Amino acid sequence: MHELGIMTGVVESVSSAARSNGATRVLKVSLSVGEMTEAIEDALQFAFEVLCETEPLLKDAKLEITMVEPKSRCLDCGKEFRHDRFHVTCPECGGFAELIEGKDLRIDSIEVDLPDDEEDADANASSDGD
Repeated sequence: MHELGIMTGVVESVSSAARSNGATRVLKVSLSVGEMTEAIEDALQFAFEVLCETEPLLKDAKLEITMVEPKSRCLDCGKEFRHDRFHVTCPECGGFAELIEGKDLRIDSIEVDLPDDEEDADANASSDGD
């Protein structure tokens, strides 16, 4: 199940980015996943939920996945076309094609809670007076 490995990397990256930007909680993570990765959407969702249970910053975070259909460019005629996992020859000329979309995984966005600046200012003001 390579989905667990994929999501381990996603959770680590999201946690690191959220912490370095002062987030108090991650609310939602949006991913684009190429169909050619052969990752199964439900397995990615399950792995994310399991990993978030042990990461307080991501507890109850939601995962939004957009599956990206494969797209290739014909090496002979240059036509770009969408296809399934098995039919990658050019529909125009029958030539061989190179994959240009559908094999990558990308974190599109991370929605977080940030500390309220007013609360921070109040906390600093009360500690300065002591």
